[in-house]
Amino acid sequence: MSKLKLAAIEDDKPVRFTIELPATVHRDLAAYAEALGQATGKAAIEPAKLIPPMLARFMATDRAFAKLRRTRSKQVA
Repeated sequence: MSKLKLAAIEDDKPVRFTIELPATVHRDLAAYAEALGQATGKAAIEPAKLIPPMLARFMATDRAFAKLRRTRSKQVA
């Protein structure tokens, strides 16, 4: 199996956020949750729990976003 971009999901105090997803995205999240469970040797987690770490990883690897954050933090300082 190829290496997944996400590792085990950390428990953290959640903030409620409601979104609607296309059915295809939900099916893909469920499949990813199952694959992640197999890769980590744990049971598949709820697909919704994948969204925060996926978004965090996406934002952390977005160069334009990182540049924008650096620029804004310099303006505030």
